[in-house]
Formats: sequence, C-alpha cells, structure tokens
Amino acid sequence: MGIGAPSLYAAFGDKKALFSAAVEEYGHTYGAFFGRALAEEPTARRGVGRALREAAAAYTAPGRPHGCLVVTAATNATAASADVVAGLRERREADVRAMERVIEADKAAGGLPADTDARALARFTAVAVQGMSQQARDGATREELEAVAEPALRAWP
Repeated sequence: MGIGAPSLYAAFGDKKALFSAAVEEYGHTYGAFFGRALAEEPTARRGVGRALREAAAAYTAPGRPHGCLVVTAATNATAASADVVAGLRERREADVRAMERVIEADKAAGGLPADTDARALARFTAVAVQGMSQQARDGATREELEAVAEPALRAWP
C-alpha cells in the first residue's frame, strides 16, 4: 500500500488497534449481511435462510479471502492476543444473541412452537454459519455452501 509502519502507528497506535479498526469496518461492510437479514425479514426462519444464502456468497466472493474474518482470525492468535480473541468471541456471541431474540419473538407471535429452545436453535445456526466459513476457507464453492442452507433450515421446528 506504500504506507510505512510509522504512518500506521501514528494513525492507529498499534497493531491491535489497527486490527480492531479492520474488524469494525468488516462488520459494517462484508460481515453486515447477517444482522441485516435478521432485521429485514419478517420471521426468524426467513432471516436465517437469507443469512445462510448470503453467507455462501460472501464467504466465497471473488477477490477476497474466503471465509469470515471474525470466525477465522481467532484461530491464528497467540496468548498475547487474548483480548483480541475475546473481542472476536464477543462478536460471534452477539450474533447468537441476535438470533435468539428473533427466535423468541417468533415464539411469542406463534410462528414457532412454544417449546422451541431459542438458545439451542440460535447456537445450532451459528455452528452452521461458522462451519460454512471454514468450508469456504477449505475451498467449498458458493453452490456447495448454498446447499447447506436447506438441511440447516429443516432442523428448525
């Protein structure tokens, strides 16, 4: 990029602050699809279905590293970066809580059975999305990842 370390440190302070800014920007751009899908669709099922399909597209987009930064970055961290790993974990957990809220709202509205375990269903969906990220890193295509959406949704009550 033609930017020297002194310029980077002057702008961000240190590597952790630079990484934090990168993750924040990623959350507002490439990673925003998930929250947007949950907010814009009328039901949790439709929001999650859309999010899974959009994950397949986002995680395999040409010209970008495959997978999700928030999922994969923590696997390369050292003990000295425990605070960075914790921040990434919190972002992932925030997605689980967001799903749990829309699932609970659907239960209250009668769209899902009253005995639906919202936390477990949200966690299951997070596992599917995070697994899609790793599969993209391993070379899975968009079509292969899109094929994951249907069986994942069939697991919903």
